[in-house]
Amino acid sequence: MLTELSIQDFAIIDKVSITFNEGLTVLTGETGAGKSIIIDAVQLLAGGRGSVEFVRHGSRKAEIEGLFSIDSKDHQIYSTGEYFGIEIEDNMVVLHRTITANGKSICRVNGKLVTLAILKEFGRNLIDVHSQHETQSLMDPDNHINLLDTYDEKQIAKAKKEYTRLYDKLTTLKKRYRDLSENEQEMTHRLDLLEFQVSELEQANLEPDEDTELEEERSKLANFERIFKGLQDAYTALYGEQRGIEWLSTANQALQENAAHDSFIAEKAEEMSNHYYLLEELMYDLRNYIDTMQFDPARLNDIEARLDEINRLKKKYGPTVNEMIEYMGKIEEEIEQITNKDSHLSRLADEIRETAQDAYLEAKQLHDLRQKAADSLTKDIHKELKGLYLEKATFSVSFQTKENPDQEEDTSVKLHANGFDYVHFLISTNPGEPLKELSKVASGGELSRIMLALKNIFAKHQGVTSVIFDEVDTGVSGRVAQAIAEKIHQISRDSQVLCITHLPQVAAMSDTHKLIEKSEHNNRTSTSVMELSTEQKIDELSRMITGTKLTDTAREHAKELLELASNFKAK
Repeated sequence: MLTELSIQDFAIIDKVSITFNEGLTVLTGETGAGKSIIIDAVQLLAGGRGSVEFVRHGSRKAEIEGLFSIDSKDHQIYSTGEYFGIEIEDNMVVLHRTITANGKSICRVNGKLVTLAILKEFGRNLIDVHSQHETQSLMDPDNHINLLDTYDEKQIAKAKKEYTRLYDKLTTLKKRYRDLSENEQEMTHRLDLLEFQVSELEQANLEPDEDTELEEERSKLANFERIFKGLQDAYTALYGEQRGIEWLSTANQALQENAAHDSFIAEKAEEMSNHYYLLEELMYDLRNYIDTMQFDPARLNDIEARLDEINRLKKKYGPTVNEMIEYMGKIEEEIEQITNKDSHLSRLADEIRETAQDAYLEAKQLHDLRQKAADSLTKDIHKELKGLYLEKATFSVSFQTKENPDQEEDTSVKLHANGFDYVHFLISTNPGEPLKELSKVASGGELSRIMLALKNIFAKHQGVTSVIFDEVDTGVSGRVAQAIAEKIHQISRDSQVLCITHLPQVAAMSDTHKLIEKSEHNNRTSTSVMELSTEQKIDELSRMITGTKLTDTAREHAKELLELASNFKAK
């Protein structure tokens, strides 16, 4: 959940830090006080589009930072962090967004600089913002198939994984088929190029690790004089009269003569003897190596020429000799495929048909599982809608397919990344009206209730830590307002909910109530946030009921709303 939000120099907000709790938190206040500005800040924190207009007048930059605590170790955010190389410690994620006055946007996740796209990936797993007029994921037909799969993920995920494996294989095979069946002229040009490359690499007669070995030999020859002098100096320091070996021999003999009289001397005499013979052997190795050394300037010239040739080829075919040899193997295989194109195309066509059939069978299993999930989802949706006084509404999940244009697949329906299903959520809010897409529901009040019904069902499946409602209760009143309040509270049992509202019924249902106020100081407008006590909450509810004037009747009504909300939550 969103634990703490810090906003500085953002729109009319000077500086504010808000602590959030679990459950339902409502934000209320006069129109223009800055309630929606806070939601705008959260949306930017989740990767929304920024603008210099958000930077407070006279400030160099606007800064937003949010601390999220993650309860479940299985939360999607951990795999997102692993994918982007961002460590998540102590079950906490910190998102940070800075927008400068010149339009530059700086994003961080747990202190690490990231792109806006990466910030958005984290944000979509942590925050789900819904507003009255926003195009929401729940209303987007392209997202309905994923929502349906999420609804019954336990059953569908395994089948979907196997289908995805086959679909990816099919996509790869089809690409290879298209590449190989290009027009004859392009294929001839490709073959000429590949044969030239193979010829050039074959003439080079490359050997594995040749470049590394040549560079090592070149270094040795280029530094021959220095190496020879170093070896000679080392050997001379050891061998000869009054040199290292002779003094070690003297020390060794002195210890050996007294080894029988003292156990310590006996132990050290043995160590000295071992070291002496090792150094003597080392000295002989140095001498033998010096005897084999011979400077060959012609060989150095040959190496330089060979490395020049290899480096020329590296610019074309790879950074190392081994990678060039590997590349030559690949293009030889491609030449063989082009030369024997017809047989390869025939074999690929057979493999495409076989893989397409396997993928179709998996897609059919996915379809059957989705049909069962859709039946269950439809029942749940009708139950939710009934509780929101849309008992005459009809919800349906539409399954469609498209004809397959790819003849080589030999399947009647078109396969795509999610199978062959195209899923749409349809609804009719009044008897006699045809089913239509959710996004085409005209009434704002109906749209609010439908969205809440869907959100109540999907919130527990989507794993989002914080759900934010920005005035989704607009256009409703009376018993519908009370039903929406109860539904929002139900959603808060599975996810933290932050809600901007003008409805006293929703505000009364809150676990935490924060008042947003606007004030003026030194000719500058600022926004402040205050958490209300029970008495203050009664006063705010009274204001929401009557407008500005607080009356005893309004206070009694506010107390009654709080009591009703308390009784509902106790159930």
